[in-house]
Amino acid sequence: MATKSYDAVVIGAGPGGYACAIRLGQLKQKVLCVEKDEVGGVCLNWGCVPSKALISASHTYDKVKNGASMGILADGIRVDVNRMQDWKEGIVKKLTGGVRGLLKGNGAELMVGDARVVGPNAVEVKTKEGVVERIEAKAIVIATGSSTIELPTFKFDGKQIIGAKEAVSLREVPNRMLVIGGGVIGLELGMVYQKLGTAITVVEMTAGLLPGVDPELTAVVEKKLLKNGGKVFKNAKAAGYEKNSDGSLAVKLELGEGKFDTVVTDCVLVAVGMRPNGGNLGLEQAGVKVERGFVPTDSVGRTNVPSIYAIGDVSGMPMLAHKATKEGEVVAEVIAGHKAAKDWVAIPAAIFTDPEIAVAGLTEQQAKDKGIEVRIGKFPFAALGRAMAVGETEGFFKVVADKKTHEVLGVHIVGPEASDLISEGALALEMHAFLEDVGLTIHPHPTLGEGMMEAHLNGLGQAIHVMNR
Repeated sequence: MATKSYDAVVIGAGPGGYACAIRLGQLKQKVLCVEKDEVGGVCLNWGCVPSKALISASHTYDKVKNGASMGILADGIRVDVNRMQDWKEGIVKKLTGGVRGLLKGNGAELMVGDARVVGPNAVEVKTKEGVVERIEAKAIVIATGSSTIELPTFKFDGKQIIGAKEAVSLREVPNRMLVIGGGVIGLELGMVYQKLGTAITVVEMTAGLLPGVDPELTAVVEKKLLKNGGKVFKNAKAAGYEKNSDGSLAVKLELGEGKFDTVVTDCVLVAVGMRPNGGNLGLEQAGVKVERGFVPTDSVGRTNVPSIYAIGDVSGMPMLAHKATKEGEVVAEVIAGHKAAKDWVAIPAAIFTDPEIAVAGLTEQQAKDKGIEVRIGKFPFAALGRAMAVGETEGFFKVVADKKTHEVLGVHIVGPEASDLISEGALALEMHAFLEDVGLTIHPHPTLGEGMMEAHLNGLGQAIHVMNR
């Protein structure tokens, strides 16, 4: 068995792993990145990026189809799903190719194979050819991400019972789709197909859609989903299904209190979340603590074994690509002997529903639970000239601030381009800004970003374009 030596070996080439390997290369560390599938991980190949491409395409189709109010009259508009999928796959190939180029350009080696930790400083990689190579390194970084959770009663068949991976690659638009799970993945992908003409039914176990998000924001998305003909079952469970003679599926729903219902659908999208890939890596045998698939770490990403680090989904919540990237950069700095830590104030999150939701920092309820007296600033998109001009006026900005000091504690947006607008909120939190800092900053007109300024001013009772409470 051949043995190679490195300063660091990174297991996984997703948004955390490839960023870590690139940064290690920049810091002149001899680094090997091992990936069993394709570089880019879930995010680039069948998660964040391809789903956003389809969301963008379906949104464009929907706007043109309903453009009569703007004077845009389109006759015979239709969707070529094959061409849409080819376009999406072109984006994926461009990005994964870019990652390979960046790894190589920064001096990071890439190896395709299955990696297993065999000691605090040793990894064995089984290549696709079946050859086993031993890698010794001063540091090992676990960046193995997470996998789709499969339900025992809804085993994936890749055709009618599907997960997100299949949902971003459908070459036919189903007439009916039942989505199990009213979280981020379920609503994002469900609403794509709703725009393309699919009748959507969402089944959510908890009392509300998008658990963990401020219910005020979620209500706007739910209203749009229902307005477009969707159905939502909350506090409900999909218990199983039977195949009908015409090929459709009859899904049995448990609605609580002994009540049941049956929904007939053409396909079921299982979107009940992701589970961390911390198992079957040999970590426990190497002395690393693993909890339900998660690999716990300290403030610099180090596990209980000093030479082994973990980043991204496998290291804990939240499971977000940008969190993985940042952790990868931090760990690379630490391995190279620089000072770095996971010292951010907040990790923003974006949900690409219709309309979009984006959040950073504490919700109103979370602040109150911490015993903080708050003042709330709000501003509706309906009061923005720019929102009217683009024909998207649903939603609002909501700012949570400390009542006494005026320090900004949380920024929450539901509405057009929320995913882009939240970065200003994240910066405000990172800099410990006050309502005055954002409210007194001149924002260009006419833009959606003016709503951020006005919401902060509203928190002070000084908003100009809405009545102050």
